[in-house]
Amino acid sequence: MPKTSARLLALLSLLQTRRHWPGEDLAERLRISARTVRRDVDRLRELGYPIATVKGPDGGYRLDAGSQMPPLLFDDDQAVALAVALQTATITGAGIGEAAARALNTVRQVMPARLRRRIDTLQITAVERPDVRVDGSVLMALSAAVHAGEVLRFDYAAQAGVDDGGVLRPPRRVEPHHLVARGGRWYLVAWDLDREDWRTFRADRITPRSPAGPRFTPRELPGGDVAAFVSARFRGSGGSGEWPCRGEVILGLPAASVSLYARDGVVEELAPGRCRLVLGSWSWAGLAADIGRFDADIEVVGPAELRDAFARLAGRFAKAASGPPVTRSPFP
Repeated sequence: MPKTSARLLALLSLLQTRRHWPGEDLAERLRISARTVRRDVDRLRELGYPIATVKGPDGGYRLDAGSQMPPLLFDDDQAVALAVALQTATITGAGIGEAAARALNTVRQVMPARLRRRIDTLQITAVERPDVRVDGSVLMALSAAVHAGEVLRFDYAAQAGVDDGGVLRPPRRVEPHHLVARGGRWYLVAWDLDREDWRTFRADRITPRSPAGPRFTPRELPGGDVAAFVSARFRGSGGSGEWPCRGEVILGLPAASVSLYARDGVVEELAPGRCRLVLGSWSWAGLAADIGRFDADIEVVGPAELRDAFARLAGRFAKAASGPPVTRSPFP
């Protein structure tokens, strides 16, 4: 039979993995008697773990939430996952970077040497940090409203961190549905009760008001998928998920070279050094500019709007090229 301390740790680890454990199953997994399980449960209770006894034919034990946080137990994979999550917490824009760093230091101090070496070799660097930080209490308030299904009232600034010049605007009233992160920012997806339409709000511009409004029956999000819905809104295509402008061209470049920079476009090889590209954008001028960055001959297949956009850009570029010479700056 394993030593008492080892048994307690093994028992606690099992209790954390499932909502309910029958006593016989625990005894079988730990290879001890049911009586020993009862004694070990009592020892864990003395250490502050709120373990409830479940009565009935399949009676057993359940680890409940308590009023205080007793010592936690993680296996190796859980400890490493927690360390990775805390490292990445600084790039979410949730305003918890300092707290996450302190928590990571606390977790690291109690890790065995083998795990400390694993997480010390993992250094996560944010290539693109969020443009703005959001107060953690705001995110908690928004998340709570989404979870409770309660109408949310809030003041919405025209621009984050900028005073609206004392202009009083009525609070927005929405049915909050999702809190999402995209491109280093947090957004609230909600049904605007006054405008009777779906809206996305930047969380860093929101100042929640209290108390919360009445509960509501959630509406069905267009398309049913929040990720596709948000991406579509940023593309300017409503809830369809498709770009509002989509065109087809033939480029004088290998398909392998174009596919590296085509984002969600479709690239088809036609011949060595020649490929077909189908790409979308938020406007025809934007689409033409995206395609124009490929240093190659371009043949427009369609539609006519894309060909017209190339003509307008060509006129602008020609005018810019024929202008007076620009005086070179003395600075490099």
